[in-house]
Amino acid sequence: MSAALQLPPTDPLPAQVAERGFALVRGAEMAARLGLSAAALDAFAASWERLETDSFMADGGRYRRRRHANFTARAGLPGHLRGPHRPHFQAVVHNSLNGGVERWFGPMEDAVAASPPMQALLGLGRAVADARSPGCDWFVEAHQFRIEAAAGAPGYPTPEGVHHDGVDYVLIGMIARTNLAGGETLITDDAGMELARFTLLDRLDTAFVDDRRVMHGVTPVGPADPALPSCRDVLVITWKRGGPAPRA
Repeated sequence: MSAALQLPPTDPLPAQVAERGFALVRGAEMAARLGLSAAALDAFAASWERLETDSFMADGGRYRRRRHANFTARAGLPGHLRGPHRPHFQAVVHNSLNGGVERWFGPMEDAVAASPPMQALLGLGRAVADARSPGCDWFVEAHQFRIEAAAGAPGYPTPEGVHHDGVDYVLIGMIARTNLAGGETLITDDAGMELARFTLLDRLDTAFVDDRRVMHGVTPVGPADPALPSCRDVLVITWKRGGPAPRA
């Protein structure tokens, strides 16, 4: 279980999320916040080599690998408690490509879920969620994603387009970009007006998103050098008030 974390009243993250609907923290600042060793981060990043192919892509794509875990966080209690492995479900209104079905992905490895980087990111993300919405119980899902690309075969980090996830808060953390071009993160309002555009480049470059207020998406990726392997590794963690999305 991750340790409890409370942000000081002067911490700018909750205020940035409140003001704009999102916040961007670059990797050097995140590393300083989390206080993690390089060895711990290297071991965490290495686990992306062991992800499984996502077989639920309605576009027929085989460019995405992932693992998944779920947790609960109870108001007044510290940390996140991992739950039994379960499917990921999104309503069609939130995922027009792959929504409406229960999607079973390989479980996040126990050692990865319990690792210092994962626990630190869970703790920081929850602290932001609690600061914005105090006193809530949270259903939490964590997704390890790898998007692969090759010459003439781009990868699509968000094949459903710019979207809401149907949760309250989202943390999107860069783990590694390998021989990659593209992959800009877009933040828009519900009318599609662009509010921000940035690229998560370095390890631990992190975006916090208020999913109720803004939509997010990522542009396609391709290899910078077409002769070499190319991939984009990210961690996505979501916090939803109460329980998981209803399967309807």
